[in-house]
Order: sequence, then structure tokens, then C-alpha cells
Amino acid sequence: MTALTLPTLPYALEALQPYMSAETLEYHHGKHHKAYVDKGNELLKGTHLENKSLDEMVKGSFGKPELQPLFNNVAQHWNHMHFWNWMKPGGSGKVPSSIEKKITEDLGGMEKFTADFAAAGMGQFGSGWCWLAQCPKSGKLEIMKTPNGENPLAHGKVALLGCDVWEHSYYIDYRNRRADYLKAFTESLVNWDYVLELYESAAHRDAAAA
Repeated sequence: MTALTLPTLPYALEALQPYMSAETLEYHHGKHHKAYVDKGNELLKGTHLENKSLDEMVKGSFGKPELQPLFNNVAQHWNHMHFWNWMKPGGSGKVPSSIEKKITEDLGGMEKFTADFAAAGMGQFGSGWCWLAQCPKSGKLEIMKTPNGENPLAHGKVALLGCDVWEHSYYIDYRNRRADYLKAFTESLVNWDYVLELYESAAHRDAAAA
């Protein structure tokens, strides 16, 4: 069986302060993410997906009512594996030129992207995520929002950046001020180097498949 494992955070619990507190990270990573890992491993046992890759688990369980609990947990594990890397201390600095150029071409510039990304996060009713994604067929970037644990991968797209807007992501620090949390994420936390890594990895996969 391919067991899900809780990753070590790529920074100290205090590293993202004042934008994300050590208490938030401790609960979010150590309690919530751990719960997805533990429940996901429990639900994987005996299924046809237990020896698959995490990507295959997410895609293989999506849209199947009998596997919905499994999808909820493996998808949230997938989301959080990336989420921790989408943030870094001193983030949201200079955007890599290739990413900035692509965002300008497809989404109207960085200022518009930032506003539209935050609007997607605000517009997601209840729990969910907002995303910068790429369509493999057209190569175009787009902004998405998804409910609960759904992600671009489940919809056949490439996730380049995602922000968790479940309340446990921000309530300790921002209470009900989701807009302030999204502002802090976009202006002070984004790890654009990781976004570039995912973008280039997708381009290499496309080139190899051509």
C-alpha cells in the first residue's frame, strides 16, 4: 500500500508571522492535515487505488459517490502538500519574469490577477479553495474556485497556486475577515519560486507528451 504521510513543514511554525501565526500552523498542519492523512490511509485500504500515486488517487476517486469520503481526504492531503510550499517567509516578492509575462498575457496583469484571485477566494461560499490554474489543452492560465477539497487536478487542470479558504486556515488570526487573510496571502506569503517550478514542470510534461 502507498501510505499517505504527513510532510514536515518547510519552515518553522513561527516563520510566517505576523501574517500566519504559529498557532494557526500548529493546528492546520498538526491537526487538520494530519487528520486527512490518517483518515485517507484508513479509507484507502482494500480499494483499487491503494497502490496508486497520490495524483491517481485524487483523479480516480473524484466524482464517484461511493468514494467521496476517500476523495475528500486524499484531495485535501494533495492540496495541503502544495499549500505549505506555496508560502514562504518573506514571500510575494519579485515574480519570476516568465510567470509575470504569462499572467499579463492571459489574465490582464499582476494587479488584476491579485484582485481576481482574492475575489475568487471571497466568492467561494463556505469551505473551499481559490486557484491559479493552467488548462493543459490551451495552455491558458485561469482563476478558479472550488468547494471543499476539490482542486484543479480533479478537473483535468494544473494547479500553479492555491489558497485555502476553509475557516481553520485563518480564523485564529483573522476571525471572520477572510479578505484580510487573502490580502496577507497574496501580498506577503506567496512562494513564486514554487509556482515557477510547477509551471515549468507542466511545460516539460507537455513537451514530452508532444
